[in-house]
Amino acid sequence: MSESPASHGVSYEVTDAVAVIELRGRNAGNALDAHLRGALLMAARRLTTDARRGVRAALITARGRHFCVGQDLKEHAHLLKTSPATAFANIPDHYNPLVKELHALPIPLVVAVEGSCVGAGLGLALCADVRVAAEGARFATAFGGVALASDSGVARALARQLGPSRTAGLMLLGDTFSARDAEQWGLVHRVVTDGSAAAEGVALARALAAGPTAAHRETKALLRSAAITTLSAALERESVVQRRLGTTDDHREAVTAFLERRGPVFRGR
Repeated sequence: MSESPASHGVSYEVTDAVAVIELRGRNAGNALDAHLRGALLMAARRLTTDARRGVRAALITARGRHFCVGQDLKEHAHLLKTSPATAFANIPDHYNPLVKELHALPIPLVVAVEGSCVGAGLGLALCADVRVAAEGARFATAFGGVALASDSGVARALARQLGPSRTAGLMLLGDTFSARDAEQWGLVHRVVTDGSAAAEGVALARALAAGPTAAHRETKALLRSAAITTLSAALERESVVQRRLGTTDDHREAVTAFLERRGPVFRGR
């Protein structure tokens, strides 16, 4: 197990091939000030490296009552007064590379949400492959409330998953939606009792880490390309992927285990 100092704004631990990143902001809402944004980006880059060194799944969660209330508006207001030209440097410097890094991960990423998840915090959650939320979790785009559009990939992610009409309502009207709403719409995989989202997230991440890592990687790639490829191209890519996965030890182990009526043991190769 390895751990980074909590004073960096996040903790980073690796246990049994699962990396857990926990937001540890300076306030209960884990507002994204420069310190926390920078720590998150460093953690995401470390995760990318660790994914090539044996980490097989990851979880992002948060300490405190809330997952993340988005950009630290006190910090933003100060910059608007003292350095307006740099007030939005956080987007190209932190948010954009963070979202790109997390979307490009070859391993499954789980996000566990308690409390509020809004603005850039919602963008962070939408980077996950699997989301688990506590019953009392609340989500919102929140950008319109401060007379902005959106960043952190929120508009793209919501439009692709919910369609343009519902996304427009959420973004233009600023509607808050519940964990059950998110589950019904397909944004959340599982809703659990308050206070248990992190534990459930760890369990899901461990299950994914114990699975066929190469197949997970190829599945993620197929899902990323699904919305922008033709049927013919998708079928051809699936054919290539299946043949490639058919040469893996994990595939042979799974077939053998089935014939022997036992559970497979995947090695990630």
